[in-house]
This record gives sequence, C-alpha cells and structure tokens, in this order.
Amino acid sequence: MKIGIASRPDDPKSLEYAKELAAFIEERGHEIIFEESTSKALGISGGEPAGEIHADMIIVFGGDGTVLRTVRQMKKQLPILGVNMGHVGFLAEIEPEEMREVFEKIEKGSYTIEKRMRLSLKVDGEYIGEALNEAVIVTSRPAKIIELTINIDHIPAERFRADGVLISTPTGSTGYAMSAGGPIVDPWIESFLIVPIAPYYLSSRPHVVSSQRRISVELDSTKPADLVTDGLYITELYNGNVLSVEMSKEPALFVNAGRNFFAKVDKKLKRL
Repeated sequence: MKIGIASRPDDPKSLEYAKELAAFIEERGHEIIFEESTSKALGISGGEPAGEIHADMIIVFGGDGTVLRTVRQMKKQLPILGVNMGHVGFLAEIEPEEMREVFEKIEKGSYTIEKRMRLSLKVDGEYIGEALNEAVIVTSRPAKIIELTINIDHIPAERFRADGVLISTPTGSTGYAMSAGGPIVDPWIESFLIVPIAPYYLSSRPHVVSSQRRISVELDSTKPADLVTDGLYITELYNGNVLSVEMSKEPALFVNAGRNFFAKVDKKLKRL
C-alpha cells in the first residue's frame, strides 16, 4: 500500500509519533509519502502538498483541527485515518497506543471506507468553499445580537435574533453544534442541522433538515457578522448578504476500522 502521513506541524509529540509509525509501516513493506509541512517540520525531503498526494489513505496525527485542515487541503478526497494527539478527537478517533494493531487489521483488509457529507457554500451566489463540520455566522461585536432569516427551499422558515447561527453536517453535530445545544446525529444520515446560537426567543429551536433541501441564511441586521467555516475565518457579512448551503458533491472519506459511532461518542464524551 501507499500511505500518506500528515501531522500537526507545530506539535513535537505528534511529529515524533508520526515519524515512528512511518518507520513501522515502511518496515512492513509499504510506501510512505509525507505531507509537505510535516516533512519540513521533521527535516525530511520529498514531501508533497496534501492536495497532490496520491495514496491509498492518509494517516493524520493531531486533533480534529488537523483532520479538518487536511480534508480542506485535498483537491480529491482520499480516505483519512485520524490518530488522536489532542483532547477528545471525534474525527481523530484512534488513540496512539492502538495504531499499530489497527494498521495490522488494515493490512488484512479489515476496514471499510465511510463517506461523510460536506457542505458546499456560496455568499451572494459566489462559491467560497466546502465545510466538513459547519458554517457559522456569528456577531463580530461581542454582546451585540444580530437578526437572521432562515430560508428553506426559498421560503422563509424562521426569523430570529441571536448571537448567530450554525449550519452543521451530522459529522459536525459532535462539535460546535453540540455545544450550542444541537442533537447528536448519526453520520450515516445526510442532513443539515440548523442551530441558533444564544437565541433571544425561546421558540427558536434547532432544526434537522433533509440534505435535499436548499438552505440559505440572510443577514437582516445593521450590525456586521463573521462567517467561519470549520473554525477558519472566511469573511465579514453585512446587511442583506445571503449564505447559501447545499450538500457537496464530493464527501469526505474516512477509514472505519470497525469502531461503532455511538460507542465512540459515549467514550469520547466521558472525557469532557
């Protein structure tokens, strides 16, 4: 097999373990390709940008942020296996001490590839990118609320005042959406989660909406707001700007080594 290796480049612990596992994999007769920033941090030549790696899968060492960064950088999605070097790790689900045993199972073909829905995003009709976890519109002025209109299939579904709103995938339901009071959603279900952030009205509740619908959020406020996708700042929004959300045509791909989603959630949440 050809295996890509990517690590959080500013974390010595992640880098060291990535180097150790790469040596273990090479000893077993497989080819290793280091992601460019990882190879530079390790002082190894020949690294390739994540978007140009051609491999059977990419093993990512770090937290969920490192996994999200790797997914975002790939031009064509490759299967990802995340090794948790952070705190909780819903996307980086394998613990370091489990990794060698997991890789031996992968060698035997004891794994599946799981598709994870992503969001395709436009602002005023202009494409701005994809998101695996969520797109968030949030007030850019602390302690100032904004007004938002949610449209579903071009029909106004709700208008509310809040600190903001997030549109999440089922994968993102265990992230910011969960912290904002949204439900945990099985990632096998293709749907949008619409979760108001600190809404002024008690009637403003989270919605779960089919991925076949068209979602848009219009900023109806003189106060500006920030658009953030997967924790990455995108742009400032102003009165009348519209964020349009559809299901991406290209899902993210994850290596599933036989871990049950709900068992993983139960185990991870006990760490919080």
